[in-house]
Amino acid sequence: MIAASHPILSCDATRALEAELFAGDEAKEWTAMQRAGQAIARAVLRDFEEIGGFPSDGRVLVLVGKGHNGGDALIAAQAIAERFPQARVEVMFVFGEQRLRPLAMRVWREWSGGPGIPPVRLEDHGRDARATCYDLCLDGVFGFQFRAPAEARVTELIARVNALPIRLRAAVDLPSAGLFRADFTYATGSVKTPVLDALQAGRVRYLDLGFFDGRREVDETATGDRVLLARVLAPFAALRAPRSDKRTYGHVFIVGGSRSFPGAVLMTVLAALRSGAGLVTAFVPESVAAAFAARAPEAMWVGWPETPAGGLALEGEHLLRERIERASVVVLGPGLGREAETLALAASIVREAKVPVVIDADALQPDVIGGGRAPGPRILTPHAGEFARIAGGRELREFATQTGATTVLKGAVTRVASGTTIYHSFFGGPVLARGGSGDVLAGLIGGLVAQTPNDVALAAARGVVWQGLAADLLARAHGQVAVQTTQLLDFLPAALRESAHEQ
Repeated sequence: MIAASHPILSCDATRALEAELFAGDEAKEWTAMQRAGQAIARAVLRDFEEIGGFPSDGRVLVLVGKGHNGGDALIAAQAIAERFPQARVEVMFVFGEQRLRPLAMRVWREWSGGPGIPPVRLEDHGRDARATCYDLCLDGVFGFQFRAPAEARVTELIARVNALPIRLRAAVDLPSAGLFRADFTYATGSVKTPVLDALQAGRVRYLDLGFFDGRREVDETATGDRVLLARVLAPFAALRAPRSDKRTYGHVFIVGGSRSFPGAVLMTVLAALRSGAGLVTAFVPESVAAAFAARAPEAMWVGWPETPAGGLALEGEHLLRERIERASVVVLGPGLGREAETLALAASIVREAKVPVVIDADALQPDVIGGGRAPGPRILTPHAGEFARIAGGRELREFATQTGATTVLKGAVTRVASGTTIYHSFFGGPVLARGGSGDVLAGLIGGLVAQTPNDVALAAARGVVWQGLAADLLARAHGQVAVQTTQLLDFLPAALRESAHEQ
């Protein structure tokens, strides 16, 4: 089990955890609510950077239910208002102000009666919010204890709010009633299982409030779903051993490329060079080796004989075999193409390699990945279409268990399956929805496996988180649209440093 991860909890397990943590102690609950609200405010303002930042005179709509979610949303709005004194905050009590539970009522009374610009109270049924433009909407109506169905008037209100022009819509823990259309859902304290399948949740952010600090799980081999934390990368942000050299950090072999798809393998090599690996050797078609060597002289480039169509020919396999003793890991597949001869070569490499093999892109074929017969560990990096091709109708957990391969299923939420455990990464976003992001990820994972070859699942998880953090930073700096995949590489150093400071 990866230490830098937390369990994803069912609603019943969440109730049990919070009962154990707080035991009805209002002072403890108040402290947790303050931490949650402040964390939401910080996260919202960070995510606003992807669309140019929160405006100094922004307008905020807060939907408040009865309980803690409403209190969290109010505290978040108050923190934003304190940061931006010219902002206008409008609060709608969906069930009426008098039905607030004690802690939410306390937040409201302290804020509305305190110094500074007070929040504006709207009509409970939303009549005052019909045609208003908002920069931010905070949904704090229902939490994980909600039981369907919602009252008709609440359903109508949420539909009305969904129709408003709002730049960023944020839900606390879960989109209310499964109806609120969120751009981001901020899971506070723990991630609850319903958010994994919530169609309206948008992008999920896990806000760690320390609920799991100092807790030793009874069964350290527990299976199930877990959420990855940024601090999984913290060891790579620390000082390296002063007497280390390039051999200390492993040797990545990359096999891929074709005349038809030359760029993919170059991106993989560039990412491996940024991963911290000590050495990188790339086996590519002879026709592109010289040009690539000029582009990335830090790597060692080996020209491989080509098929008539420009793929890697079987006759070149000796080039890999005579060097394989030097390899810590092989990355196979970026830009490889689907020629029968080249795929036969790929299958042979997987059958023979005793070192870990990262299998990506066109090499993700049932006849190549090796079932359970490969001598070395395998890390598979499919997107949804490639996974359908190799899984034969199996779900991710079943596939990973039966094949014994660590499987990185790329998507809006990338999942790393190792045995019966699935690790979810909520980092990154639509900025990664472009060609080449998978090639970069394959290079990162390969480089990290080279440095930790005895724990390939951990290396794969680190690669996924590292790319996701870099993607978040890229989007905050330049937006989601007018960027190139290779720009991710320039944000890897900052992402690594940020991971070391995760609270």
